[in-house]
Amino acid sequence: MVSILQSLSKTIHLSILLAILLFLGLFFAGGDWAFDQIFWSWLFRYFHVLAGIMWIGLLWYLNFVQIPSMAKIPDEQKPAIGKVIAPAVLFWFRWAALATIITGLIVATLNGYVHQAMTLGIGSGGGKNAAIGVGMWLGLIMAYNVWFIIWPNQKKALGIIEVSPEEKAKSAKTAMLTSRVNTLLSLPMLLSMVIAQNLY
Repeated sequence: MVSILQSLSKTIHLSILLAILLFLGLFFAGGDWAFDQIFWSWLFRYFHVLAGIMWIGLLWYLNFVQIPSMAKIPDEQKPAIGKVIAPAVLFWFRWAALATIITGLIVATLNGYVHQAMTLGIGSGGGKNAAIGVGMWLGLIMAYNVWFIIWPNQKKALGIIEVSPEEKAKSAKTAMLTSRVNTLLSLPMLLSMVIAQNLY
């Protein structure tokens, strides 16, 4: 077991295997199973939650751990963050954001509320559609920020794209402030999603 846990790849593969076995046990043990709309909705909701945990988890890691810790790291050690850790974090961060949006839209489409949610429940009684719609719009804004503001500016700040020192500093500040906007929006976004699923 130690050899499995020392390898992230082996750990993830074992986790997937355990999840599949658990799914098969729970899905087929009920006896009333079908690969119908309910199944696909559940499957994509599961993917949506996984991607969302990765995305928001990394957003919070950046804002609660990495950014506040940078001032405490000696200058000679900072290249390890900028050249190794930050690019890896940003890779998973941006693709998890995209996966969260795509799987969320698939869930909304499969369940037949994508239009009502995107129009915030206007004309369909509000309530659940308004709640999930607010969450969806906040998620879309946050994903836009990731792909079109944070990532382009981080490429400059991390030296992936060569720019002047002044532009590098400006890009780092823009990326950080936009990341803080996403942190600001994350709690209302999650609240809207949870309300839509549990209070209606």
